[in-house]
Amino acid sequence: MPDRYQTMTGTAVGRFFVKNLGLPDPVRLKRYTAGDPVLSGTFLVGGSGRLLAGAIAAITATGAVVHTERAEQVRYAGLVFDASGIETSGGLATLRDFFAPVLRSLALCPHVLVLAVPPDASNPHTAGSTPARIAQRALEGFTRSLGKEIGRGGTVQLLYVDADAAEATGSTVQFLLSPKSAYVSGQVVHVSTAVDGVDEPGAHPVKPLTGKIALVTGAAQGIGEAIARTLCRDGATVVGVDVPQAASALQTLMEELDGDAVTLDITAVDAPQRIARALEEHHLGVDIVVHNAGITRDKRLANMDDARWSSVVDVNLVAPERITTQLLDDGVIRPNGRIIGVASIAGIAGNAGQTNYATSKAGVIGFVDAVAPVAARQHVTVNAVAPGFIETRMTAAVPLMIREAGRRMNSMSQGGQPADVAETVAWFANPGSYGVTGNVVRVCGQSLLGA
Repeated sequence: MPDRYQTMTGTAVGRFFVKNLGLPDPVRLKRYTAGDPVLSGTFLVGGSGRLLAGAIAAITATGAVVHTERAEQVRYAGLVFDASGIETSGGLATLRDFFAPVLRSLALCPHVLVLAVPPDASNPHTAGSTPARIAQRALEGFTRSLGKEIGRGGTVQLLYVDADAAEATGSTVQFLLSPKSAYVSGQVVHVSTAVDGVDEPGAHPVKPLTGKIALVTGAAQGIGEAIARTLCRDGATVVGVDVPQAASALQTLMEELDGDAVTLDITAVDAPQRIARALEEHHLGVDIVVHNAGITRDKRLANMDDARWSSVVDVNLVAPERITTQLLDDGVIRPNGRIIGVASIAGIAGNAGQTNYATSKAGVIGFVDAVAPVAARQHVTVNAVAPGFIETRMTAAVPLMIREAGRRMNSMSQGGQPADVAETVAWFANPGSYGVTGNVVRVCGQSLLGA
């Protein structure tokens, strides 16, 4: 559904009212289009930590330009600051010294990334230093605040990198600095060595999922369709799953993508076995599992019957648990595999009238926490996306005023697109993202709701 307010602000009259009344001014975001370079333009880098060299290599590998000193008359596509060397609270002033002079030199829709080390006792770079742990944790407040200040469609992220995980940051640096992360901002991502994975040699730079098999539930329409299309674009063979009522749409899409359609109810008792059998018989396994299928049955708790509660929890949470257990127990997910859930802002902030839905989506976050260490033993990563207000047929049915509030209550003052969720899933699925596990990344334009 078109955002008429955003269209209006692009007119002369609209710009007048935005300027004089202080109204939200949503910038038309630059998103990735197939065939575009992953990164383009010039990026300014700074800082004195141990992570900067890897970030520079990831940027230059795409053909983009890196500056280590500020230049006049340059509009920067992005900024990268390595804060991993900050060991005291006093050292945080280097953030201001680097960013303040250059913020007015940013291009439209810029991407900012701060690199750091996890501020926990298990990290050898901070374990012996209380001041260092304090300083590294302080970075979260800096990046989230800058995300709300940057404007012009910009994004700001913080990337915590474990000791010995610097070589596993390439795909993540490229994603967070690219138009693929157009609606991801204010996020804290953790790259670790929890999974003994590999950045597969010879991976196609444009189609990194070539040769991969990807299972996507709820694939017939909406976000699921966008995920299926994006994974196919990146080279994967897609196995789409949806309910019998969506069989025609699913079959049409899979024929277009040269994939396979599996029609079933994922809550059926034998659904996990049927999915596992289909993957083994036709593809000898699977590399990427995306638990996208989800439903809502909204009602305030005082008026909610058992059917509304159970159906939502069964589809959104119980089915992914059961399917994942079956695929892991049977060894159907191949090494360097990916399990990706779809949570929601509702599971973080809650929503009135959605206790069932918010419970199920918070459960998806718990699923990531619980399953990630188990799957790691089979060299498989587990992550989730948590969409905010995404423009779909479901949100188009929301009452006008609630829909407008949902669109504006984020740092970008607009709703996201299904492709924004799909691009984040594709980043998790990338073979180079073997260091990314146990993360829940919000695709919400830095929503003002929730943590």
